[in-house]
Amino acid sequence: MALQTAPSTVFGLGDDAARALAALEQVMPAPLRASMQSLRLTRLQNYWEFPAPPIDSTALTAVGASVRHRHVLVTETLRADGSRPEPGDDDFLPARRIEPHHLVVWAGRWYLVAYDLADHEWRMRRVDRLHPRPTTHRFTARELPGEDLAQFVMRSHDRGDTPAAWPCTGSARLDLPADVVARWAPGGSVVEHLDANHCRLTLGAWSWAGIAGILATFDAELSDLRPPELVQAGRRLARRWATMTETGDSDDPARLS
Repeated sequence: MALQTAPSTVFGLGDDAARALAALEQVMPAPLRASMQSLRLTRLQNYWEFPAPPIDSTALTAVGASVRHRHVLVTETLRADGSRPEPGDDDFLPARRIEPHHLVVWAGRWYLVAYDLADHEWRMRRVDRLHPRPTTHRFTARELPGEDLAQFVMRSHDRGDTPAAWPCTGSARLDLPADVVARWAPGGSVVEHLDANHCRLTLGAWSWAGIAGILATFDAELSDLRPPELVQAGRRLARRWATMTETGDSDDPARLS
């Protein structure tokens, strides 16, 4: 069942899983094979999964080997489409020397938790946005901030993300800290730290009302909504919710039930 439902976060993983499943069937005892063959599954994508494009297995292998062997990694930042900016381009960033500590899969995305040797800070970066160049320079493992990998990953708002491609993309200022919003924001969204109590959330959906609905789940004050289409969608939803509230105010027991 695990092989049939293997996630498609790495190029070629689906084909590899199919081959492994076929090999497994060949060596299974007949009764167990018959039981397994009765569980043929089809995995369908749900829009609420907020998937990311699969990543190159070569880059993943290079990063994973550096993590395992505690070797310093030199990385260049790629664009969302996988291309490498050239010196002189507006989005060009110089290569960074980092100590790779952990590979993490979260919200359907591969992240590298690493210590940046230039600014002496812990960073999280999307593996599919990195062009890694392994070295043979060893480093000593460091203690993570707070010694809790899960909390560090979920509460880090700067993960090297860019908004996922959706028919509609908008943003709003939330009266919540960035680390709180980062933990609950859907995959494919971007959280920008503004100050200790405010952040900006940029996300996409299949409709403007969908974005407004997701923003409402944070149960916080919203302001500076962009673009105007998102503002209009919020007004439409407010009218609908007002109608629902008026309907719910009836004293009729049948309505209230």
